Amino acid sequence: MNKTFLSIVTLGLVFCSSLKAQGLLEDKNTFSKQDTLRGTITPEREWWDLTYYHLDIAINPDEKTISGKNTIHYKVLKPNQVLQIDLQPPLELTKVLQNGKELAIKHDGNAHFITLKDLQNIGDINTLEAHYKGHPKEAVNAPWDGGISWKKDANRNPFIASSCQGLGASVWWPNKDHMYDEVDSMLISVNVPKDLMDVSNGRLRKIEDKEDDTKTYHWFVDNPINNYGVNINIGDYANFSEVYEGEKGDLDMNYYVLKDNLTQAKEHFKDAPKMMKAFEHWFGPYPFYEDSFKLVEVPYLGMEHQSSVTYGNQYLQGYLGKDLSQTGWGLKFDFIIIHESGHEWFANNITYKDIADMWIHESFTAYSENLFLDYYYGKEASADYVIGTRKNVSNDKPIIGKYNVNSEGSGDMYYKGANMLHTLRQWVNDDEKWRSILRGLNKTFYHQTVTTSQIENYLAEASGLELNAFFNQYLRAIRIPILEYSIEKKSLRYRWTNTVADFKMPIRIKTGDKEQWITPTSKWQKLKMASNKMPFTTDRNFYVESKSL
Repeated sequence: MNKTFLSIVTLGLVFCSSLKAQGLLEDKNTFSKQDTLRGTITPEREWWDLTYYHLDIAINPDEKTISGKNTIHYKVLKPNQVLQIDLQPPLELTKVLQNGKELAIKHDGNAHFITLKDLQNIGDINTLEAHYKGHPKEAVNAPWDGGISWKKDANRNPFIASSCQGLGASVWWPNKDHMYDEVDSMLISVNVPKDLMDVSNGRLRKIEDKEDDTKTYHWFVDNPINNYGVNINIGDYANFSEVYEGEKGDLDMNYYVLKDNLTQAKEHFKDAPKMMKAFEHWFGPYPFYEDSFKLVEVPYLGMEHQSSVTYGNQYLQGYLGKDLSQTGWGLKFDFIIIHESGHEWFANNITYKDIADMWIHESFTAYSENLFLDYYYGKEASADYVIGTRKNVSNDKPIIGKYNVNSEGSGDMYYKGANMLHTLRQWVNDDEKWRSILRGLNKTFYHQTVTTSQIENYLAEASGLELNAFFNQYLRAIRIPILEYSIEKKSLRYRWTNTVADFKMPIRIKTGDKEQWITPTSKWQKLKMASNKMPFTTDRNFYVESKSL
């Protein structure tokens, strides 16, 4: 996600400040008890495994309220009688029931500890009802300042949507709000005024007409889903659809847009099947055929909600009509359609366990932008684009954040991360092998929550390369490698500086008309040359700098 920029030159920096506005990418050196309760797999979380949610709620647009309950099914993994549910004020957790018995609740900020009366036996599947109501936090500048957006469309109809990454899904519904445990499947029932429609995740099972001039939309999610991926989108929608012939068969692709935008959307959303074709090529089959793919218009820029990707890019190419790379290539596609849909593979299929590892979502998805270009316009176009995004890199702090306190790393996880992966592609030096690695990631970690070490180890094993220092350099440090060199006495002297210990990445160079590989280390090495006057360059595709001494 990004933000409107005053100038393209400052695009990346404003992007990061936008994320900080909602707590994403926030600069924090001290953390509170609430940070720990949110970011840690607490004893009151670890003993039970989510299996199913039924979120059953009513939305009142006039009052800006939500009321209802979440029925939580879980498997007992170890003995315990206290269970943690998360819900953020000003919403109120009014009561919790199990087997018809109302349970005691100890409230501690956003965390609520439920004392269970019935014995929790290992292996049992138990059910809990968490009832709640109130005015959820209103998003001031969604999706960065998350919560519920209570807006109006041009015809003064309610236009409502949720967005909550980083802030947490508990800002609008009660749940086990930690990314490590994804629910296996979910039913989302949303009651709205009869003239409006709710679009949520998965497939629409049925619509119920109520006697009080309302309707309830029932959406079923057949696949595991992370909490922030769950969404509600409510408006005066029109729907159109198509069937995409994908790698796993026919994929339903549905589009929900404001009625006034239907004609425009039918033309503009042609980027969606193009996206699907390119990303199935690079990443493997779309991960949620059972749940379909949807693109849903919302009153904010957009977000990667699973099988219900939200869209608010004003039907413009690029990012709100601007090119993040300043190369022209960024205006060849709608940024939100491509970027947010790319998250279906990296965020929704492969999901971080701890938000400190958010780079797993954002580096690969920012990189997907230039892979889309690679598929349709070739390697040089894609290289132009990803290299152009380097001017958005700040190198302000490491990409990996602090663990167990719900804290992300630098916004450089987007375009520094993308350039790290582009550099790794050069080192692999085999495009088909690189493609098989990307597809293998999505197959190996299909519908899983993961850690950085799992992704690093997979990439090292699949590539056959020693990547410890490489990842330390780009993920855990803020220095860009510098290739120092000098040419004298018909000899090229070179070495890496500004690097972490044991950084030995090979690099492609050009001396005169000759391309070749060298493997610098921190120690000086020499290469014979025909002349002292031969021009020397490093391959631009490597995210490094060079310095002539």
